[in-house]
Amino acid sequence: MRTPAPKADAQRCRGEYSNCCYALKMDRPSILRDVMSRTGMTQSHLSVLSGVKQPSLSQMLHGRIDMSDDMLDRLLSCMGYRLEVVRRPVPVSLDHSSERRWRMHRPLVSQLSPDSLRRWGPVLTRNLERLRRSTRGEPHMRNLDRWSELVSSDDIRGLRRVMTGLDTDSVQMREISPFGGLLPEGERQRVLTEVRR
Repeated sequence: MRTPAPKADAQRCRGEYSNCCYALKMDRPSILRDVMSRTGMTQSHLSVLSGVKQPSLSQMLHGRIDMSDDMLDRLLSCMGYRLEVVRRPVPVSLDHSSERRWRMHRPLVSQLSPDSLRRWGPVLTRNLERLRRSTRGEPHMRNLDRWSELVSSDDIRGLRRVMTGLDTDSVQMREISPFGGLLPEGERQRVLTEVRR
């Protein structure tokens, strides 16, 4: 088994590794596999060095269990690497329909409060019932349950996150949103004009 040369590897990969990881948007298991390959590290040896049981390590490498940034950094340090996390704003590219739904929800979020949620309650309930009758398959049925839970529990924070979020779950939840028909027609037309630009 080859012993890693941390300084040489770090110098060789200083710019390259960061650009590689973030340019390709590598996930944590991919980053770990890449460094293990670069250093010739086996799962069993990494298990001994890190104290993480080999079956758990295998599950992490295959994405079957989550690996936090702290855990990844701990594993990388056993091979002479560290995790560099770069935080920078990156514009998100949405398809036309997803962008339209995102823009339609933003004006509603600016009005969202416990009072408005109570006023909107009858419309949201009717929309959820209508969507349940016409929707089939996953993740839509699961997302309808999530909408119902957010609305019935008055979870304003959770609703804001789903209505404005750009993560896959939020985008999918807005595909079957119960908030249709709440935006005044003038505001709706303004949003549609923005999306067409």
